[in-house]
Amino acid sequence: MQNSEHSELALFLSEALSYWRADLSRFSLTVWQQACEPFSLEQVRKAFTAHATDPQRGMFAPKVADIVRVLQGTHGDRSLIAWGKTLQAMSGVGAWRDVVFDDPVIHAVVHDLGGWIKLCRTHTSELGFVQHRFCQSYQAYAAQQDLSYPAVLAGECATAADYQRFGLPAPEPMAIGDPHKARLVHARGSCGASHLVFPLHFVQPTDRKESFDAHADANEPAHTRRAS
Repeated sequence: MQNSEHSELALFLSEALSYWRADLSRFSLTVWQQACEPFSLEQVRKAFTAHATDPQRGMFAPKVADIVRVLQGTHGDRSLIAWGKTLQAMSGVGAWRDVVFDDPVIHAVVHDLGGWIKLCRTHTSELGFVQHRFCQSYQAYAAQQDLSYPAVLAGECATAADYQRFGLPAPEPMAIGDPHKARLVHARGSCGASHLVFPLHFVQPTDRKESFDAHADANEPAHTRRAS
């Protein structure tokens, strides 16, 4: 959420909760603002509308958890969506580039699975097993209040020192997903930096058939060739 939307959010919350004849205290406003920070004001509006029109829950004033549930979906739904995003980046970017996702939970899960390079080298025959582990880990990490995760998922490219040795600027990490959220993920992760500037090129959907290295050696793991 942009800083300019904070005052609009407070006004919207006050008006929206009045529909259920509920008051908005100063403490409640702080909790609402923190919970809605990762989302746009428009997304929050739609979540309130979805709650109000829910035949079972809409008759009661929403708690913060109710709106967050609408915004995020269930942990199971989110884990499958996160796996799809990760699999796309494995194919579209590959192990050679440092990456920063727009979801900190993905960073924690990938780190738990052995890191970005190892994950990208997963053979296609093992993807089903890895997906199962990924989704299970994602659901566990998503339930944690204080999440610790690496700011960047390191690829196999040369280190910044190697680039400096030849007088070249080190490439910035590739942002996967929403660039604004990816910057927040990087800034709040371990060894993060809020001044990081991402490149303007972001990951685009790729053909899944091409992503599985159809032209590579049959014994070579999937997702290991350099991104073009």
